[in-house]
Amino acid sequence: MNSSKKNIASNLRFLRNRHGWSQEQVAEKIGVTRQAVAKWENGDTLPDILNCEALADLYDVSLNDLVRHDPDSEGMPIPPKDKHLFGVVTLGERGQVVLPKKARDIFNLEPGDQMVVLGDTNPVTPGLALIDSKTFLRMTGQAVESLFKGKGEH
Repeated sequence: MNSSKKNIASNLRFLRNRHGWSQEQVAEKIGVTRQAVAKWENGDTLPDILNCEALADLYDVSLNDLVRHDPDSEGMPIPPKDKHLFGVVTLGERGQVVLPKKARDIFNLEPGDQMVVLGDTNPVTPGLALIDSKTFLRMTGQAVESLFKGKGEH
């Protein structure tokens, strides 16, 4: 319980500061006193489940992460809801990338699964993203389905 109390307090302080809000502003947004917010952030008391849910919604984090995310052991602050940082991978000589086990497990990825590679070449925001091909087709409609017929590794 002590660890959860420490995690909640640390996460609440971090999230409020990240949003640039005062304790008074947070209190007003969820309908409690500033003193209650201060006690939660200091680890003196714990918010009840309804207030935890309100705080998680306010800060757009999962309730589970609000309570259990340990920034010290994870090496990073609490992430936004449904967002993950799995670590760094190295590009192989032929362009292959090995996805971290945690990512494969969370997304139930198996050998042979097809992924769509998306890219952003804007010099300010360059990057690549992977998305499951079935999800991509569902999102874009069947307009691009012909791109996937008989396509393998490129």
